[in-house]
Amino acid sequence: MIDVTVILVEGGMPSTAVAPLEVFSTAGVLWNSMRGEPATPHFRVRTASRDGRRVSTAVNLNLEPTCASDDVESTDLIIVSAVGADLESACPANTGLYPWLRKWHQRGVTIAGVCAGVALVAEAGLLDDRPATTHWGVVDACRRRYPRVRWQPERFLTESGNVLCSGGVYASVDLSLYLVEKFCGHKVAMETARALLLETPRVWQAGYAAAPPEVSHEDRQIRQAQDWLFHHFSEPVRLDELAGHIGMSPRNFARRFKLATGETPTTYLQRLRVNAARHLLENEQKTVQQVSRAVGYDDLAFFRRLFKRHVGTPPQVYSERFGIHPSENVAIAGRAPHR
Repeated sequence: MIDVTVILVEGGMPSTAVAPLEVFSTAGVLWNSMRGEPATPHFRVRTASRDGRRVSTAVNLNLEPTCASDDVESTDLIIVSAVGADLESACPANTGLYPWLRKWHQRGVTIAGVCAGVALVAEAGLLDDRPATTHWGVVDACRRRYPRVRWQPERFLTESGNVLCSGGVYASVDLSLYLVEKFCGHKVAMETARALLLETPRVWQAGYAAAPPEVSHEDRQIRQAQDWLFHHFSEPVRLDELAGHIGMSPRNFARRFKLATGETPTTYLQRLRVNAARHLLENEQKTVQQVSRAVGYDDLAFFRRLFKRHVGTPPQVYSERFGIHPSENVAIAGRAPHR
């Protein structure tokens, strides 16, 4: 069992705490129950406030914690829910939380900030010189307050070491599903998403939900190339032209790219496309051929071989296993979009 502690704070949006509670608590449980199979819970979830008292939220809903943060003796994962948009008031009001977060971070515990709750993680000093995202409405204030953080508000999720951040309020769902996959594997994450009628995790606030580029390195030119590849991966890509665009020779570009990311530019581009294809197969009623073209491959046979090499299963089998099917559409007909 993986121990999860959700931190409740004053004045935030309650869904940033409740959504993670629901996702982690139902992983391995709800899907199994719907299929008549024994429940296999993967997470043990508790809530905590700094002093153990109930907290009020921005929508006149009080949340009662399980315990005080200092009562937590062991945990594997900490979720910091959102504070209000007034960081000048919210950050000083939570000073007691910062040494506690630093303590668990030093012990190797995974810490994830949600929406404006990311500011509390930054206030604890855990985001210095790391990529981070937060709600677009507070990012300017965060840039002023935490200039050492590499703010990337266009992304839904960021991950650097054992620290993660999510963007807006409902990105807490994406974050939670992403962490389910990280701790329990893709199958459990997909089953949890299907049971709750959710899409699979998005990581960028625009475009496909491809895997975020690896940006923990310090090579600015390679980060520029990665960003360009993300936004143009569905188009014909000539890597020699990209090298020239960022002021490198093709040979030097290939060497620097591999050194920074651990992958060749070609493999990196293929992974972006395959992850985008996975998202389309999971959430859109598209044929394999349509998905192949959407991610930049007109050669269907090549796409099938590439997908199987990266994912371990052919795209058609993957779609049948993880995709939305007509029977599921009947269940959600007439529902408003969940995001």
